[in-house]
Amino acid sequence: MAGIAPGEVALQRETHFGDRSLLCLSPRPQNMRAIFDAAVRSAPDREAVRDVDRALTYAALDREAEQFASALRAAGLQAGDRIALNTGNRIEFVVGLVACFKAGFIAMPVGHRHRRAELGGLYRDAGVSAVLCDAETAAEQPDQIEVPSLGLRIGVGVEVEGGTNYAAFLATGKDARPFGAPAIDEDACAVLMYTSGTTGRPKGAKITHLGMVHSVLHYQMVFELAEGEATVLAVPCTHVTGLGAQILVMFGCAGTLIMMPHFETTRFVELATEHAMTYTIMVPAMYALLLHRQALKAGMLPDWRIGAFGGAPMPEAIKQGMADMLPRLSLHNAYGATETTSPTTLVPLGTSVSNDSVGRAVPCGELRIVDEEGRDVGEGEQGELWIKGPMVVPGYWQNPEADAASFEQGYWKSGDVASRDADGFIRIHDRKKDMINRGGYKIFSAEIENLLMEMKGVREAALVPYPCAVLGERGHMFVVAGDGNGAVTADDLRAFLAARVADYKVPDRFTIRSEPLPRNVNGKLVKTLLRQEAMRDT
Repeated sequence: MAGIAPGEVALQRETHFGDRSLLCLSPRPQNMRAIFDAAVRSAPDREAVRDVDRALTYAALDREAEQFASALRAAGLQAGDRIALNTGNRIEFVVGLVACFKAGFIAMPVGHRHRRAELGGLYRDAGVSAVLCDAETAAEQPDQIEVPSLGLRIGVGVEVEGGTNYAAFLATGKDARPFGAPAIDEDACAVLMYTSGTTGRPKGAKITHLGMVHSVLHYQMVFELAEGEATVLAVPCTHVTGLGAQILVMFGCAGTLIMMPHFETTRFVELATEHAMTYTIMVPAMYALLLHRQALKAGMLPDWRIGAFGGAPMPEAIKQGMADMLPRLSLHNAYGATETTSPTTLVPLGTSVSNDSVGRAVPCGELRIVDEEGRDVGEGEQGELWIKGPMVVPGYWQNPEADAASFEQGYWKSGDVASRDADGFIRIHDRKKDMINRGGYKIFSAEIENLLMEMKGVREAALVPYPCAVLGERGHMFVVAGDGNGAVTADDLRAFLAARVADYKVPDRFTIRSEPLPRNVNGKLVKTLLRQEAMRDT
């Protein structure tokens, strides 16, 4: 698997997901279980994963995941059941993920900063049967009254009300009857990952083994990754970037995954040095912090070859600063989404390209840039980016309306405005409507606006971004109070949201007003004016 060269695989057109004609790599592993098993065979004694508490070799990770899968089967779960993995960056998340691959469960990574109401909505939509949580998330877990399908709660290092402890639960799998290796359909949903949309209703993207295998191969081919790579995971493991670009890629390389619970510059450098990190992917704000907090010194981290980034542009000053400190490090822009199982475009090694390009399409990626009538635009012209390939999800979980709106002729309609030059390099000119990128965390305005409208005394709400030198963007919420300016305070609004959504989704600034928000002649909200006002306050 590791170190795959383009000549070792060929592109062939195949039919998947019913009638979707896709370019695929061949030969290829048939599923992620096969990729993981190959890593266990090739490097059983190599350290597979490490967190702040412990480390596991590939052989040990294999045994613990097998035992956890057996315990889940003994508890009555069957292939296809949804298992929520609601933890921070820790080994047990990886164990749960591999256990799902082994037994055919559907893994459902969920961000560890979600609140109880958010979790309840996601769990009900997916029909979650079990949840693995930790000390950061245990108190927010809904009960079985809120989520009737949720019969099993497993806490790592913490007691969960009405649940069981991870160590005790794991022990129940030790003597469980072997379940064998169920057949895996590479087109079936293997990971369910929820992503918000401009309507505010989260949608469950059905990530397949076909998609994950191709994403692993794409990263290996474009970045020329070899066996035994090492990465420090500083982004959330529950995000498609942490999952696809690091955890799964390390399985493909039989590499070592070092998990940070939270990004901290000095500790990141310590871990990267100690474990001879070779590759990672982070948001530009993290690279900026490494420089601004003077965590790097010239000549450090000689093994770090590849630093990928995405989610926001990398300021030229940051790129130059990293080059001055670490001349052997090659920085590479990447573009993708949950719906594309991470990468759609990557800047290849040895490529000289302007800072605003997100690279070329991955080997199996087919891209169209279309106008409002769905017609392809010319070279250099702007239009909506449509994406097709084996890494693109077949659709959303039990949401035919979203499928109909988001997919056409096998392409996923990204909603991003892009252009393509003569050499095939893609530039993203605008992003999905009403989305704020706060240090790599995506905040969809409609979700927060709709929620705030449920608060007594709020008549209108509009969330817009304003620039931040460290995080890229922050959120500014404009609120029209029902009973005048004195009806609610910014603290009231902040507390209302903090109890219901992840902390990063709570706006950084609030403006409370009595006059209506600006609208055009058709009654549509004019956020351009609000963005200008937010900029004046910056």
